[in-house]
Amino acid sequence: MKNKKTPFLYLIPIVFLLYVLHRLVFHFLTIKTETFNYSLEVLYLFFGFASLVVILILRAVNKKNFDATGVAFLVITSIKMVFCYVLLYPLITSTSVSLGIGIEKVNFFVLFLVFLAIETGVTIQMLNEKYKNP
Repeated sequence: MKNKKTPFLYLIPIVFLLYVLHRLVFHFLTIKTETFNYSLEVLYLFFGFASLVVILILRAVNKKNFDATGVAFLVITSIKMVFCYVLLYPLITSTSVSLGIGIEKVNFFVLFLVFLAIETGVTIQMLNEKYKNP
C-alpha cells in the first residue's frame, strides 16, 4: 500500500456519508428516532470509534507480526461483540412490543454489520499487502 493512512482517510467520510443516508432513510420512512434508547449520533460515534480502535490495533499487529493479523482481527471483533451485546442488552430484554423497539434492534444490527464490513475490508487490504509487495 502506498499510503499507510488510506483507511483513516476513507473511514471518516464513509461514516459521515452513511450517517446522512441513514438519517434520510429515517426521514422518508417517517421513523421517529426520539424514542430510541441510543440516538443515531451515539451509535455512529460508538461504532466509528470502535472501528478506529480495531484498525489501529490491526495496523500495529500487522506491522509487528503479519501472520497474527487474522487471529487478532477475530479476537478484537469478538471483544467488540461483547461490548455491543452490553449496549444492546436493554433492547433485547425490553418487554415493550412497540414497533420502535423492533426498529431500534434492527438499526443496531445493521450498523454493527456495516461497520464490521468496513473493518473486514481494511483487514483484507492489509492481508493482501504482503502478496502485492513481497
